[in-house]
Amino acid sequence: MGDNGSSSKATRIGLEILGWLLVAAGVAALILPGPGLLLLALGLWVLAKNYEWADRLLDPVKRAAYRGAAEGVKSWPRIIMSTTLALGLIAVGVIWGIRPAAPGWWPLAEKWWLFGGWGTGVFLIFSGLLALGLLGWSMKNFRYGTMTLDELYRDQKLNERPGRRR
Repeated sequence: MGDNGSSSKATRIGLEILGWLLVAAGVAALILPGPGLLLLALGLWVLAKNYEWADRLLDPVKRAAYRGAAEGVKSWPRIIMSTTLALGLIAVGVIWGIRPAAPGWWPLAEKWWLFGGWGTGVFLIFSGLLALGLLGWSMKNFRYGTMTLDELYRDQKLNERPGRRR
């Protein structure tokens, strides 16, 4: 029936493409609205199945994501700002999907106004909902819970220095 070697090769190629797409999306989302460190960590996790360098980079990215989650809920102004930005991202996603007519000040052709339609809008909405979910998780564990970063790093077996793998 099927050749097992070609199926495993196809799986490896598919996972490699997925991993690189997630890494690229993660890097883009570090600048653009979106869950940058989360996508980057997922991409490195997929690539770490085949590449040692990705495995070495995974722990520092995860540590940075957890540190950002803990620091993001240290004060009420940070929590309020994060919540406001996440809700704003959801609102922008809805507006992007509805795609109102281009305003008079828009210098380009109408087709370039909020291009992408609901595809882009749904991604923005998803990013905002994910941000709210991660904010809730961070508040539950770091603000109101007893979790510390050191405990989390130890439980997740995250190394201090890259290259020293478990």
